[in-house]
Amino acid sequence: MREGEMIMAQKNELQETARIDALFEKVSALINQARKHVATTINVAEVYTKYHIGQYIVEDEQKGKSRAEYGKQVLKTLSNRLSARFGNGWSEETLKLCRRFFMVYSNSVNSDYPIQKEIGKQRLSNSSAVLTNLNVVNSHCPEFSLSWSHYLILMRIENPDARSFYEIECAQQQWSVRQLSRQVGSSLYERLALSRNKDEVMRLAKEGQTLEKPSDIIKDPLTLEFLGLKPDSAYSESKLENAIISKMQQFLLELGKGFLFEARQKRFTFEEENFYVDLVFYNRLLQCYVLIDLKADKLTHQDLGQMQMYVNYYDRFVKQDFEKPTIGILLCESKKEALVELTLPKDSNIYATQYQLYLPDKDLLQAKVREWIAEFKETNGEIE
Repeated sequence: MREGEMIMAQKNELQETARIDALFEKVSALINQARKHVATTINVAEVYTKYHIGQYIVEDEQKGKSRAEYGKQVLKTLSNRLSARFGNGWSEETLKLCRRFFMVYSNSVNSDYPIQKEIGKQRLSNSSAVLTNLNVVNSHCPEFSLSWSHYLILMRIENPDARSFYEIECAQQQWSVRQLSRQVGSSLYERLALSRNKDEVMRLAKEGQTLEKPSDIIKDPLTLEFLGLKPDSAYSESKLENAIISKMQQFLLELGKGFLFEARQKRFTFEEENFYVDLVFYNRLLQCYVLIDLKADKLTHQDLGQMQMYVNYYDRFVKQDFEKPTIGILLCESKKEALVELTLPKDSNIYATQYQLYLPDKDLLQAKVREWIAEFKETNGEIE
């Protein structure tokens, strides 16, 4: 075979391989999409099924004897008969959870959270045929969009506003069960609420965490218990930074929506002098750089001045015209609010946020949020 023919044959072979590769990728994507669709449909169908099981139990209970006797007699018999017909998975505890699930979520059918319902409708659009066959899609039933394992966590949240917030965020951010559990355990709702103006707290339950301005990304404190550092032990800023880098996925989850990690110890040179920013992020929702400097000790006015210089440099020499002004965050072990207010101008894009290496006192935070909401409603003339 002549050289020209060999080259042509090789070229044809490469084209054939590329064509088959492209076909393989298309078919693989379709199969993955189908599997995901089936899994989503099954998960959602399970949730609706257990909601209506809970409904049937409650309706039957209301016709029967006292709750205590009902639980002992009927649920045990029902569990035994369901297990005999359908196998494991229908214990008395499961039936009690179904009942509780209905009791919690039947109260939200006429809720004022249209965005939450819209999320559910979007997530259920591909599952409507299966759910219609189950006869569970109707105006008297809430919209569900998560798995049963997610709702096992959500139904334990007593505050309906907090529960609504976590459900919205979980659907939007596609949190795993473990991620949802961690966010609830770290009191994300309460920390966000206490980092906002009182008139913005009510939006959290209806819309989740919205990012419209720089202060919307701030949590105070940030909870970094996943780093594994002991609160009562001495550690350097370098050790804190290394711990964050090694747990970057969890750190991004704690920071919140839209964060992309760009660099650590990012160097820039000005007037022949080198400066280093500890951590550089970009927030794609706010379209701006977010600079984080770590302080393992109390915050000083020199630290605030240094961050102001970092932010000014990025705004003048790095930021593009279409991007929003740079945000600076000083992540510190402790701070004095008066010092921060005195040092920084009022329109500054710089924030001092404390971090803690342990989960917060949830009861204390919940009490504070209730106090804020009560003040808000009193100011606006609302009656509980």
